[in-house]
Amino acid sequence: MGSCISAPRKLVGIISKRCEYRYKAKGKAKAKAARFCQDGNTGKCINLRTRVLKESSGYNILGRYKMGKELGRGEFGITNECFDIRTGEAYACKKISKAKLRTEIDVEDVRREVEIMKHLPKHPNIVAFREAFEDKEAVYLVMELCHGGELFDRIVAKGHYTERAAAKVVKTILEIIKVCHDHGVIHRDLKPENFLLADGGETAPIKAIDFGLSTFYKPGQLFSDIVGSPYYMAPEVLRRNYGKEVDIWSAGVILYIMLCGVPPFWADTEEGIAQAIIRGKIDFGRDPWPKVSTEAKDIVKRMLDPNPQSRMAVHQVLEHPWIQNLENGRNVDLGENVCTRIKQFSLMNKFKKEVLRVVADNLPNEQIDSITEMFHMMDNDEDGQLSLEELKDGLQKLGHSVYHPEVQMLMQAADMDGNGTLSCDEFIIMAVHLQRIGNDEHLHEAFNVFDKNQSGYIEFEELEQALLHDNLHPHLIQNIMVEIDKDKDGKISYAEFKTMMLTGMDWKMASRQYSRALLNAVSTKILRQSGQLK
Repeated sequence: MGSCISAPRKLVGIISKRCEYRYKAKGKAKAKAARFCQDGNTGKCINLRTRVLKESSGYNILGRYKMGKELGRGEFGITNECFDIRTGEAYACKKISKAKLRTEIDVEDVRREVEIMKHLPKHPNIVAFREAFEDKEAVYLVMELCHGGELFDRIVAKGHYTERAAAKVVKTILEIIKVCHDHGVIHRDLKPENFLLADGGETAPIKAIDFGLSTFYKPGQLFSDIVGSPYYMAPEVLRRNYGKEVDIWSAGVILYIMLCGVPPFWADTEEGIAQAIIRGKIDFGRDPWPKVSTEAKDIVKRMLDPNPQSRMAVHQVLEHPWIQNLENGRNVDLGENVCTRIKQFSLMNKFKKEVLRVVADNLPNEQIDSITEMFHMMDNDEDGQLSLEELKDGLQKLGHSVYHPEVQMLMQAADMDGNGTLSCDEFIIMAVHLQRIGNDEHLHEAFNVFDKNQSGYIEFEELEQALLHDNLHPHLIQNIMVEIDKDKDGKISYAEFKTMMLTGMDWKMASRQYSRALLNAVSTKILRQSGQLK
């Protein structure tokens, strides 16, 4: 799946039970609020025992593989190293918890991911799919093991970077895109963390690893659903009318970052990023762009052409002189600042993601109870739905002073079935997320989880332990420590920890379901402002 943050484990069962119990008490057991796992369009409930995959290798994965160490965590589950019991060969196993597949959209994403990985041909730069298992609790995807770290880890570890190196990387990414497009697949979520190195060797190949938001397409087919990651999202996605050209845009954003260390379209809010993408103004004035070749700037501009019709197709980008002549390309170091910025953009996010997972997984039952009680207190007409005015009053009671336009945006974001009101479960998802964004107590609790010796500081060894499953080299962990530790005393205070977590938009994009809804609301606002939507 595309996102890297775990959702609250307890929400699925707890919300269903709380909402259903309240409405049975009021004689409204059939109210929409009693259904948590519903499709965003049809309102269908998801039965966790329903088969997700059309075909699998069976239900008993432990009869075939022995599970090893944890490799990483995502919104929908955990990836572990695993070993074929018969041959001893090592693979990666992604376990996707059915309890976290809360909507039909989530289920379809998993189903399609498996079908696409089976459909794509074997390629040296696409992670090889082996087989899938499914039992009552989860879906298990067994695939090639990549243990060389993320793409940007290699750049940071080297400590220097050149145009020639960037050209080699982006050529590989373009070749992956070409294979996908040639086989009727749009990736739709190209970003640095979705590329791993096969091993720790100096010449290890890059592998595309995540097809959770990819889709099949036919020539000329256009899509309107908003998917992807904000920094890498093409303007036509926000306008809800896009095709395969979005992959070229995303690769162009990756190339821009590789050449200067920051994304071309930057802001601290999802709406700010969206507006920057729509404006499409690319900054070639700041360091190190003056030392970057004209050919490199030209390819970036043409890959980030806001008009998908005139944007270069994948074969045109591969034929561009900057790619064709990469062996003779500039081998001049782009400067220490580029690596430093990539460090700031990439490495520290690993710790942020770990913090977000801790916050999400430790939400107390009592808090969900109180939010549910709040919903019923605000539901003045007892119809199981909150109107815009009821929501505005309710947010104030939750301690959020939100302006009317922002309330409307929250309503659009949380209203999964688009009926103009919020059910109990829709309200709880939104309220829980808002409390995760702004609640100092939750941050303090997360801080204490990492502060193992309760010294009031997170020390190097504790940070190392927190990032253990990311398999980071100690010097990379030290880089993260240095970036957070503003007073340079060799440890992270709570104030420094809080500053790190509240910088940027990580909280809001912590859940794929929530970020998809929020970006949908932003897109609606942009379309209305442009007059394309009344």
